[in-house]
Amino acid sequence: MKKTLIAGLLLTALTSFAVQAQDAAATPTPASNNGGWTGSGEFGFASATGNTRSQNIDAKLGLNQENDQWKNNFFLDALRAKSQLKVVDAAGNTTNEYNTTANRYDGGASVGFKFDPRSYIVGAARYEHDEFGANLWQGVVSLGYGYIALKDDRNELSFEIGPGYKEYRPANVDIVVNGVLVPQQQSTLNEVIARGLVNYKLQISTNTAFEDTFLMEAGSKNTYLQNDAGLAVSMTSKLALKVGFQVRHNSDVLPGIKKMDTLATTNLVYKF
Repeated sequence: MKKTLIAGLLLTALTSFAVQAQDAAATPTPASNNGGWTGSGEFGFASATGNTRSQNIDAKLGLNQENDQWKNNFFLDALRAKSQLKVVDAAGNTTNEYNTTANRYDGGASVGFKFDPRSYIVGAARYEHDEFGANLWQGVVSLGYGYIALKDDRNELSFEIGPGYKEYRPANVDIVVNGVLVPQQQSTLNEVIARGLVNYKLQISTNTAFEDTFLMEAGSKNTYLQNDAGLAVSMTSKLALKVGFQVRHNSDVLPGIKKMDTLATTNLVYKF
């Protein structure tokens, strides 16, 4: 299933590029027109040394396109953290262990074809792997309807809704076997879901922008909710400083696993 989802993401992107290339060949555009493409890369890093040691990396890559015919989005995210812990053995000896405390990456794509300036049909796919989350991995594909409810010089509000299919594997659960904790692998689950997305953008000033994206993937076995809020302040035309806050929630988790995860970030953003 994971290979199928990754192949689906690549096929979605290649199909979008191929169709748009044909349109561009049939209808020449000015050299200054890039087809509505914009992109940004984010990177955050923190390191502590001395009495305690830790390393945290947060990276994001996003590509967006919007013109008279298309409304597309592609993204890749990664989060990794390590910390050093002091461990005392039975003999009283102290050792330092460098353990991974966060390891997550996800990617996705959505391709929207516009019927008119506000309405569009959208196909979306998303895959996520999280060694410390409620689910070890999850993949979603969907097809739906999108509507741009508001768009002016300062505001943009859009909605997407439609059916989809989700496959996922809950996180491993440690069980005690002969006094030793042994991870127990869970079975892969799947279900039909309803996918909803709400995206709002606000240009507060010439150099300050706010964006909030809410994602819902609701099924009979589990409902996944994710909200990403970010405030970016531009320092130059290409560089910005961004603070973000992410909330992730699963309605059904295994015993001992929390339903909600949060992540606060401060990243340097490069626009291209």
